Amino acid sequence: MTTSKILGIGILTAVLTGVYALPAAAIPANMRIIGKTNPPIGHYEFCKSNPRECTRNGSDPGPAILTEAAWKAMLEVNYDVNAAIHPSTDQEIYGVEERWAFPTNVGDCEDYALLKRQKLIKLGFSPADLLVTVVLQPNGEGHAVLTVRTDHGDFILDNMRNKVLLWHDTEYTYLKRQSSSDSGAWVKIQDGRATAVGSVKSN
Repeated sequence: MTTSKILGIGILTAVLTGVYALPAAAIPANMRIIGKTNPPIGHYEFCKSNPRECTRNGSDPGPAILTEAAWKAMLEVNYDVNAAIHPSTDQEIYGVEERWAFPTNVGDCEDYALLKRQKLIKLGFSPADLLVTVVLQPNGEGHAVLTVRTDHGDFILDNMRNKVLLWHDTEYTYLKRQSSSDSGAWVKIQDGRATAVGSVKSN
């Protein structure tokens, strides 16, 4: 087992024991959804070519239960896909500005997220808990990651790091993600971390 995976299991222990928990007035462990929005054009085109990947998920039973087995699967899929796929832009791969696809050996950020989602579904995760998510990096550039919804919070699988973090522990600003009830639809995220942190500090 790699050092990164050992550290990842340590994070799970902290989450489950409450050591990793936030103060009561701080940011919620799960993102706040505030309504519907348009899908990224790349995902819209991806759904036309891969309709089975963009179906309704039925009634939402709520976030998945975070077991040790599920956590290990998240770590391994994140690490393995990051190691197997070489980062490259859609322009370099396809000669177009934007194209979402399952990668084989090269891919853009959203391609990593799609492949991780596919692999976790094969391992028994519900599509309702595996949500491709669009964020802004600190430099203002767009980026895509995979959110895994759990009863201990929304965790982020990212091609830029092998460590799996809760969403509010990343440096990103969260904009929108796939709907948990419909993999072809998208919803807006209210990223209220600045307000929440400010309220905690003022108390």
